[in-house]
Amino acid sequence: MRRALVAGNWKMHGSSASVARLLGELLQGLNSDAAQSDADIVVCPSHPHLAQAATLCADSAIAVGGQDCSAHAEGAYTGEVAPDMLSDLGCQWVIVGHSERRQYHGESDAVVAAKLAASHSAGLHTMLCVGETRAQREAGQAEEVVRHQLATALENRAVLDRLVIAYEPVWAIGTGLTATPQQAQAMHAFIRGLLREWSLDADGTRVLYGGSVKAGNAAELFAEPDIDGALVGGASLEAKQFLAIIAAAAQRAQAAN
Repeated sequence: MRRALVAGNWKMHGSSASVARLLGELLQGLNSDAAQSDADIVVCPSHPHLAQAATLCADSAIAVGGQDCSAHAEGAYTGEVAPDMLSDLGCQWVIVGHSERRQYHGESDAVVAAKLAASHSAGLHTMLCVGETRAQREAGQAEEVVRHQLATALENRAVLDRLVIAYEPVWAIGTGLTATPQQAQAMHAFIRGLLREWSLDADGTRVLYGGSVKAGNAAELFAEPDIDGALVGGASLEAKQFLAIIAAAAQRAQAAN
């Protein structure tokens, strides 16, 4: 069975003090509950706090990732952060293609594909985000949109090592709306079917759900067979909530054993 993964995207939140406090609470909670080791855990702070988080999480159950990276290895790209720079800070993971990058920074599917290639070349584990807007879903275009996003990102890719796909319906991010477990499962199964159609590792690739995941709905989502964990937004900024989501993912793994 695929190992559960819970990742926290802290977005543009935090200070040195709050990062230290939150990670301290998370590490304490994880140390007191050995059962939660049945899930992989990643936190993605903003870039200024990555070095601090990597130091605090060293030799712990929590891995650290960046929220974005450049498609370029180096050069005159003011404000950009290269994948190798993330690795140099102690990051093992990076998010690419988040809907907020696509919406607010105009990132096309081609740009996301280039970032995925760059992060892979740097040896990072990458969470590739895909998902449709509310208008696209209501127009019956959800599967078409996700297919195009994935096809562009995975073009000419023979293997999917170090890749995790995160399905995040744009209409459920930061809105309080959540896809029903059945809606989420249907899209996750569709994504896995695409990987199988393209002769990629459909059974081994983890597919996460993201979109207003909370302690109250995590277990129900994780009960679905193709949902391997979550990319969590606001709830990852609250230690109690995030630990409860991790526990729900770990329980899924224990139930399968």
